[in-house]
Amino acid sequence: MYDLILKNAKLIDGSIVDIAIEAGKIAELGQIDAAAQKTIDLKGLHYVSAGWIDSHTHCFARSPIYHDEPDLIGVHAGVTAVVDAGSVGALDADEFYHLAQQSKTNVYSFLNISKIGLIRQSELSDMNDIDVPLFDQALAKYPDFIIGIKVRMSRSVVGENGIKPLVQAKEMQKKSGLPLMIHVGNNPPELDEVADLLTKGDIITHCFNGKPNKIFDKENNLRDSIKRAIERGVILDIGHGGESFSFAVAERAKCLDIYPNTISSDIYSKNRLQGPVFSLANVMTKFICLGYSLKRIIDSVTCNAAEILHLKNKGELAVGYDADITIFDLKQEKIALSDAEGEVRESNERFVPLACIVSGQTEITEEGRKNGLND
Repeated sequence: MYDLILKNAKLIDGSIVDIAIEAGKIAELGQIDAAAQKTIDLKGLHYVSAGWIDSHTHCFARSPIYHDEPDLIGVHAGVTAVVDAGSVGALDADEFYHLAQQSKTNVYSFLNISKIGLIRQSELSDMNDIDVPLFDQALAKYPDFIIGIKVRMSRSVVGENGIKPLVQAKEMQKKSGLPLMIHVGNNPPELDEVADLLTKGDIITHCFNGKPNKIFDKENNLRDSIKRAIERGVILDIGHGGESFSFAVAERAKCLDIYPNTISSDIYSKNRLQGPVFSLANVMTKFICLGYSLKRIIDSVTCNAAEILHLKNKGELAVGYDADITIFDLKQEKIALSDAEGEVRESNERFVPLACIVSGQTEITEEGRKNGLND
């Protein structure tokens, strides 16, 4: 007897499948004729995918600037895993780890190279706040929780230090081999300087921001430095946030056949409640506006994210993988969506998360209850 069977679940390609779950793992896929302690029949009406992964959030609840509760941006919003992108430095790694363990959502950390994390906007203005031994201790202590390194490279953050924090981050990365996520924003430092230091697997977040330091030059052509970085295997991540996503930049990129590897929200309490982010599902819907295929969008928050973040046994609906699953609808209705610059576009359909299954445990969203799903 299985713990749970999802009957008649619709995949993004329209096919129908049953999914059996046992001991927090996917045990069987196909047409399943077996008993289970619990069965949820989706009747071919609702979609399922591997659990959505938001690879750029701010969910350290005790952060003084960018903070939120993991479950509010996680399982309550159809997201099975959230990655905090640098809210925390080595000084607060212990506290964040213990808070994260209380969440139903899978929580991971990209540790800020500044030991103070985001207790102020200028966390890299003093190079003395980069404490390499303390940083290394935190990585060693929480290898399954700290899955990457974060460095913010914009004028308000680095002050007079220019490119130095990134040079230091690359040195720190050599010991661990962890992915390095680089926030790009207003210059200095110049984006060309940043991009030329990056290597395969490094992640440029806020890749479609509309600031002067964006990925396009003054003639609206892709910067040579970004082209070279992409050719080297550098990753592009959306990191929407309150100031870092432009429909115009994303549209121009699509015209040039440039797509993000991952779609992420850069969500925290303010932009969740007041917009323009609201949720990962809302950010994903913006890519429907841009003409992205549904498969590309879903891959950007499942298999792509799991591979880039080195999350083993996540990101796919496959036997033996973790039973992290998102149940959702594609609701046919008009919705107005704003980017970070106030430009509004309309979509005729939107992603509506109905439920999450995390390690086999079910969490129904508010929309899911309205649709008749129950625990």
